[in-house]
Parts: sequence; C-alpha cells; structure tokens
Amino acid sequence: MSCFLNSKFSRLVPYTPGEQPKDMKYIKLNTNESPFAPSPKAQMMAAKAAQSLQLYSDPECRDLVFAAAKYFGIQTDEIIFTNGSDEVLNFAFMAFCENGAVFPDVTYGFYSVFAELNGVNYKEIPLKEDFSVDINDYIGVNKTVFLANPNAPTGIALSVEDIEKIVKSNPNNVVVIDEAYVDFGAKSVIPLIKKYDNLLVTQTFSKSRSLAGGRLGFGIGSKKLICDLNTIKYSTNPYNVNSMTAAAGIGSLEDDEYIKNNCEKIKENREYLEKELEKFGFSMTASSANFIFAKHCSIGGKDIYLKLKEKGVLVRHFDKERLKDYTRITIGSKEQLDVLIEKLKEILEELL
Repeated sequence: MSCFLNSKFSRLVPYTPGEQPKDMKYIKLNTNESPFAPSPKAQMMAAKAAQSLQLYSDPECRDLVFAAAKYFGIQTDEIIFTNGSDEVLNFAFMAFCENGAVFPDVTYGFYSVFAELNGVNYKEIPLKEDFSVDINDYIGVNKTVFLANPNAPTGIALSVEDIEKIVKSNPNNVVVIDEAYVDFGAKSVIPLIKKYDNLLVTQTFSKSRSLAGGRLGFGIGSKKLICDLNTIKYSTNPYNVNSMTAAAGIGSLEDDEYIKNNCEKIKENREYLEKELEKFGFSMTASSANFIFAKHCSIGGKDIYLKLKEKGVLVRHFDKERLKDYTRITIGSKEQLDVLIEKLKEILEELL
C-alpha cells in the first residue's frame, strides 16, 4: 500500500475471488462457472460483433435491452445492463443506501466490500442455525436490504411469498434481491416489480447462461429505480458493456432451449452428487443453486479442500468460523463429478 492511497481506503479488505491457479490442469469446481460452453448462437453473434470493435459499444445496449424486455415481459425502461451483476450491485450501494444497509452474515462476500467501499453503514444479520434466513429479521427494518436468493454459499432459497413480505414491509427503502443462481431451482421475483416500486432484482449471465468471461449482468426494477442507476452508470462508465458481450447476451436470450437444457442437466448432476456424498458421510444444505455446501462428519472442510487440490480438483473453502467445516462444490459435468467422487474416495481412505 502506497502513501498516496486515500486514508478512507486504508482498512478496506477487498473481495477474494475464487482462485485460478495455473501450475497444473485442474478440474475447476470452485467458482460456480458453467461446465457448458455458451450457446452456439451467442458465440456466433459475439464473433460477428468482433468485426466492429473499432467502434464504441452502444451505451444504451438498445438491441439487448429490447431482447431482454421481450424475454422477461417488462418495459425497456425497467432494465439496466452492467459489467456483470457485481456492477449493478455496486451501483445499488452507491445510489440507495443513505440510511444504511442490512444483509446476512453468511452471504455473497462482495456486499460488505461494496458497503465499505462506498462508506455505507451496514449490519450483518446472523442466519439461523440451519443457515436459513429468518425473514422476520428484515420486516420493517427501514434500511436497504440485500438478499441473495438462492443464498451463497448455502444455496438455500426463499419463497416468493416471503420475499414479498420483506418488500412490502419496507416501502421507504429499496430491497435488492440478487438472483445470480435463480435458474437452478428457485423462483424469480421479477413479476413483483409491477407491484412494488422499491424492488430491484439483479441477475447475471455468468452462471446459467455460461458467459462468466463475458461479464454481463442486469438489474430490473421500476422506471424510477432504473433511472437512478443509469445516473450512476453515466457518471462512471457509459460504455460498461462491450459490443461482443452485448451480442452474446442477445444470442443467449434467443437460444433459451439450450440454456434450459443445461440448467436441467445441472439439477440432475446436483442430485447425483448429493446422493454420492451422502454415502461418504457428508451432510448438505438444501441447495437450489449450481453448487452444494457440504460438511463431512469426520474431516474438516479445509483438509478436504487441500487434499482435493493436491489431486487436481479445485473446490472452495471459507475460513469464517461458521463455515470452516464446510466445502462449497460447483456442480460440473457428470464426468467432472465422477473424478471428484473418485478423488474423495481416495482421500477418505487415506485419512480415516
């Protein structure tokens, strides 16, 4: 850290992304990426857009906005596209948190970073013993609410009815529902934006749509909320979505059968892995995401993570006290999961 850094950032602890080691070829089950390639149409449209990269991208993302509005059944002024959903979440912390923010103590790690970065007073509310959200903690809280649904790293989802209770009880504050993993088993609350002008729903193309490297996310909400977010966008980086990514996004939306088939495969593979892990003595939270959160009855999460890494399989471990016994495992292809299962079998034979 240099002596020139603004003192307000001196204690900022940045977000730690999933590791991307290059020392050997790994099976990557640590960053919740899709094991499937982007849709053929998305690839084709991105390649075509590459022919015009000498030009700036459209700051309004008009073609993408039109395609998404049609897909989600909303108006074109009810959506904003961003450089991954992280950007729209950061915009929300910048725009809507004058009275503070609340979110679970176990959730997406970027929430606390964004709060610190933007000087937002925030409170982390403990999850229940079973890692579920107690919605009563968020009823009438009178602060901006951030909830990942399904939550990460637990994968546990709230119902639409429970989320609506939270939104309805906080009419003077924005409620942000982060639906990064919604396509793997939860139900979206996008339809509720027609009923509540304080609801902002964020999603990403990184997970179910296989565009993690493209960096494309969006927020959906009332016209006034989106106008607020665009004020932030045009005050920071108007050209935040590049031309190839916007084109790939359109192709993905137009190739929905491909996306849905991949999501079904992920669900099937998740169920398969859960059953196999149970045989080895693991217990898991009820995941509606493209990962599982697993705990072994005898071996700590860090030991499992380190041993798997030695054997060429990457999973995610968190050192936080409540999470240290768990391992988060991305649902990969059937072939990847079979390798994981074989390596886990070897580890258990070595350690038990």
